[in-house]
Amino acid sequence: MKAIQITAFGGPDSMHLVELADPIAGAGQELIEVTSIGINYADTHQTENSYLSPQTLPMIPGLEVVGMANGRRVLAPVDGGGYAQKAVAYSAAMIEVPVGVSDEQALCMLVQGTTAWHILKTLGHVRPGETVVIHAAAGGVGTIAIQLAKMWGAKVIAVASTESKRALAKSLGADVVIEADQDKLLAAILEANNGKHVDLVLEMVGGKTFDASLEALSPFGRLVTFGMASRTAPTPLHPGVLIGGTKTISGFWLAHCFGNKEMLHDVVVELFSLVIEGKLKPVIGATFGLSQATQAHQAMLARETTGKITLNPAQ
Repeated sequence: MKAIQITAFGGPDSMHLVELADPIAGAGQELIEVTSIGINYADTHQTENSYLSPQTLPMIPGLEVVGMANGRRVLAPVDGGGYAQKAVAYSAAMIEVPVGVSDEQALCMLVQGTTAWHILKTLGHVRPGETVVIHAAAGGVGTIAIQLAKMWGAKVIAVASTESKRALAKSLGADVVIEADQDKLLAAILEANNGKHVDLVLEMVGGKTFDASLEALSPFGRLVTFGMASRTAPTPLHPGVLIGGTKTISGFWLAHCFGNKEMLHDVVVELFSLVIEGKLKPVIGATFGLSQATQAHQAMLARETTGKITLNPAQ
């Protein structure tokens, strides 16, 4: 089979298309003939070995695939090995993809969809009438989070870096769109909310964006951090800031939902239903060939992409 392999860490250029033996399914696993591969921002950390869990070499990056397993079309998380024409996954973790949901739409739901769901509902406790700030609003998580937040009755302030990305966020239902200018972010958020502080911020940029977002919170406001795309840490935080402002910071890593049917499988099934009903519109930003994995990562890191990015294993 063809696969992307990394033998030395170093970013997008460390990925190489090679010919490898087919993987062998172990106990409780099945072999998947992969038809589409999901790219996640976490994959860019895998190539650098800067992911939350340490990576070992040689490795095939990738965390999710859609394909055929024993006559079923399935969406499956994989423990590495996703950037390949064949992959193995545990049968218990596979989710059947219903008619009416494309491969690419299904891939929008496993990582981005469930992340958006949990940071809004499980950790963010969003309520009707609250104001939610969504950073990277044109990205895979952001495009879904906008739609879910509106579905659940919130006002959405979407933050994006370009005019076209802000237009996309607006088309998905965002009430207000603002520029992702770190130095002017606090003022822009407050202006977008009629001078008031906000209830919930979904933050995955880090650095000054995190700092301004925390300052923008109202008393009893919540900030959920689920990434650090800038590779820059926020200002160190003294607990007194949280006490004085009655603010909450939560972190989210989807890995803690794996193996939990209610938190992963059941959420994906509900998201599939919303797609079929036309209530949720997944945004497929681009599809690259497997041989173009390096270019796909470079585009993602350069913030040139929107929505979900996928790889076609046949190319």
